[in-house]
Amino acid sequence: MISAAQRLDKKEKQSSYAKAGVDVALGNRLKSGIGALVKPTHGPEVLGSIGGFGGLFRPDFKGRKIKDPVLVSSVDGVGTKLKIAFETNRHDTIGADLVNHCINDIAVTGARPLFFLDYIAAEKLDSKILRQIISGMARACKAASCALIGGETAQMPGLYHPGEYDLAGTIVGVADRQQLLDGSRVKVGDVLIGFSSNGLHTNGYTLARDVLFKKMKLKLSSKPPELPTTLEKELLKIHRCYLPEFEKIMTLGATKLHAAAHITGGGLIDNLPRILPSHCDAIIDTEAWKIPPIFKILCQGGHIDPLEMYRVFNMGIGMVFVVSAKEAPAIAKQLRGKIMGTIIQGSGEVQLEPSRQVMSNG
Repeated sequence: MISAAQRLDKKEKQSSYAKAGVDVALGNRLKSGIGALVKPTHGPEVLGSIGGFGGLFRPDFKGRKIKDPVLVSSVDGVGTKLKIAFETNRHDTIGADLVNHCINDIAVTGARPLFFLDYIAAEKLDSKILRQIISGMARACKAASCALIGGETAQMPGLYHPGEYDLAGTIVGVADRQQLLDGSRVKVGDVLIGFSSNGLHTNGYTLARDVLFKKMKLKLSSKPPELPTTLEKELLKIHRCYLPEFEKIMTLGATKLHAAAHITGGGLIDNLPRILPSHCDAIIDTEAWKIPPIFKILCQGGHIDPLEMYRVFNMGIGMVFVVSAKEAPAIAKQLRGKIMGTIIQGSGEVQLEPSRQVMSNG
């Protein structure tokens, strides 16, 4: 017996909905192959399969030795970095960008990722593009032991330009309530350890594209003398995941980390205050690390105020840990971070002092 759905699929090319721009049969065919891509991210906690109305996840908090579990969630996108994916027709990195960004956002609370869900909306779904995006997300999820348990795809002609799409993700993780990081442990005298970014990550692309392609008249195939690669490869570098650094410091002791900040939109200037007590300031020695060439190109090519650079871009530091001054040198050495500042009495703000040598980083 032929089902109603099968009969409709055969007529889809002539259907009113398809003529209006939404091919339901195409959407169903594309979704049917997603299960094989995400299956490697599933552990015994995942119940059911891809395609249901909701993803099912049965966590084993006892196995994680969590006494008082707290669920931590976050939702985000990758901004106008999508434009680079469209122009290069490379979509295998953008999904990993999204997953890693979300993992970092909950890691700073002390959470480990449990599962991830995605949302992909386009003018018209394309099987090759969809597979590239989801493959990238699956690789990043598997690397972080995070299950990709579901998502949504939508065809919206008239809302998106042909060949373009939007991408967003939601992550849920778990933390022990006694080990939550909220900035309350930060105190005067603590030290900041920075961990390098590998480029712009997923922030500041609107300004970067304006400077590089409009003001400087460069192309994605251009290779500025300051860069070891083309702009295409530079701008598509995957947003670094800092979960390994969190795992390493936890092996040293759960109380070693006083706070952490993911340096995304807003840069060091706007992100560090999110973890500072109202009576503390963070002094940053901007000479403590080497700023990647791409930021210098943007600053000079766009005639951007250096202070604004630290508010828009990560400037080479993608994650900051706050630890005690006594243990900072050993932690920085073991985790390969850079000592880049200290916590002083203040009012919850960030001070950039390029001439001040806060502490030797060896």
